[in-house]
Amino acid sequence: MSFILRGGDVCQPTIPTPIPNPHWVAFSEEAAQLLGLSINNSGLPSDPQWLDVLAGNSLKANGIEFIDPISTAYSGHQFGVWAGQLGDGRAILLGDIQGLELQLKGAGKTHYSRMGDGRAVLRSSIREFLCSEAMHALGVPTSRALSIVGSKQAVRRETIETAAVCARIAPSFIRVGHFEHYASLQDTARLKALADLLIDRFYPECLESKNPYLQLFISIASKNATLVAQWQSVGFCHGVLNTDNISVLGLTIDYGPFGFLDQFEIDHVCNHSDHSGRYAYHRQPQVMHWNMACLASAMLPLLELTYSAEESQELLRSALESFPKIYAQEWQHLFRRKLGLTQELPEDIALIERLLQAMNQSKVDFTNFFRSLAQVNQRSDLIDITQRDSFIDREQIDQWFSEYLARLQTENIADSDRHQAMNSINPKFILRNYLAQTAIEKAQQDNFTEITTLLKVLSHPYDEQTEYERYANAPPLDLQKMAISCSS
Repeated sequence: MSFILRGGDVCQPTIPTPIPNPHWVAFSEEAAQLLGLSINNSGLPSDPQWLDVLAGNSLKANGIEFIDPISTAYSGHQFGVWAGQLGDGRAILLGDIQGLELQLKGAGKTHYSRMGDGRAVLRSSIREFLCSEAMHALGVPTSRALSIVGSKQAVRRETIETAAVCARIAPSFIRVGHFEHYASLQDTARLKALADLLIDRFYPECLESKNPYLQLFISIASKNATLVAQWQSVGFCHGVLNTDNISVLGLTIDYGPFGFLDQFEIDHVCNHSDHSGRYAYHRQPQVMHWNMACLASAMLPLLELTYSAEESQELLRSALESFPKIYAQEWQHLFRRKLGLTQELPEDIALIERLLQAMNQSKVDFTNFFRSLAQVNQRSDLIDITQRDSFIDREQIDQWFSEYLARLQTENIADSDRHQAMNSINPKFILRNYLAQTAIEKAQQDNFTEITTLLKVLSHPYDEQTEYERYANAPPLDLQKMAISCSS
């Protein structure tokens, strides 16, 4: 198994707790292909035993037996405050298939559940399943979702809901919190073993560096700087960017109170428990930077194996300073592409920022506006640009479009080619909260067809899919301000 650091305070054998009368809610054939699972004509595993395995009711299917499921301890900072030991409170790592870890979320209590019941509810499982697969289709690094298995077992949250188990897969679920855990225990031996494992499995290029551990930190920070720029470019808000929710592989993990922007609000908060707005859309880059500072602190003992304490701190501090530069470079690259710009001109940044300010003032739909920009031609007359109607300050947006048209005319690219390029980065379909809520409400009535339809649509977010046009619509007025809780 990828996570080989075993020990009483680090990792515990954990057998899933069965749920009564499990049934299929959703299944991703594309994710199943990664594991080499055989699929029948119904789009489900050919071996029916997989239902019990993915429900947490069995450990054997299709000749595969999971002999040592585990849950792991990790620590972390939550909302900027050190929370101490946390851990897999309801996530159980079954084992590896095809080099990928298969994990069940909601399969019962673990050694690290504290006061929790170890269960997940149908509502949150649907959201995680759909968003994991939607993010992958958008091209954003993410854990994947294999399935949802449901049960009528009652689970108490704000109200009584029903249980569900979401199976998710990733090359590894190791997170910043694992490093913080070993550092907090002053267990340099395990900290080193964890870093060596990551280098061996995922960052072998670090061995070519003068100091592999410093290069490991640089690589992890770089991946997460790029990741958060990708989030910003598709309007994704994670909701709970605690250090224990941050992957050391630069993956989006732990889908809780996430949300995609509908109306563009630079300070949008998708988690109604985030009263201070710490994890608002515009703060995600700086919070990720802060999280990387926590990782640097946790990795300090590794550098001190070679350098003095002062030298180690300076090396990590210097490496950390690269984060905002990498983020800015990727953010600028992505937003240039969203505007159909291939050349890099200094004035582009001001052009992008003025557009976002105008969109914020007028609460313009983020996804639909950028998608529609491909319809604008280099020689368009200002009066014919219908997107102007979405803005309150007509003089301001007219000035912007005048500059944008002039900028397009400096590009050596045909309109048709630019349209195609823009549509390949500006999605038409995202998992809007109201769409997920519709699927949830139907599923709570044992109708899972909307999940299947949404999965199909979101698996091709950049295609026109005219037969599913309504899934690209902005939310109705009464559903524009949906905030999601951490409860799952």
